[in-house]
Amino acid sequence: MKEEIFNQFVDKTCKLFKLTREQFFDNTKQRDVVDARHLVYYLCYKRPMQLKYIQNFMGNNGYQVLHRTVRHGINVVELKMAEDLDYQSIVKKIDNETFI
Repeated sequence: MKEEIFNQFVDKTCKLFKLTREQFFDNTKQRDVVDARHLVYYLCYKRPMQLKYIQNFMGNNGYQVLHRTVRHGINVVELKMAEDLDYQSIVKKIDNETFI
């Protein structure tokens, strides 16, 4: 069940950032891809999903991520949301559209 939610978040975030799933899970540090990953980490964490699950689901798709990297991404999104109302509305929209 959690993996299905994870995949929905990835698909919706990829659509928002105009990325393919391959780009999302590629080992790149391009800003738009990193921002998309951070958003997925945040959405999953707030669902609530344990960080270990997020790591495992990323790894299952070929992208190995450290616990501290996921935590950092969550913190980055929280800071953006505190500063940007538009970003808040985007995050809420994706979260509200995701279901089991």
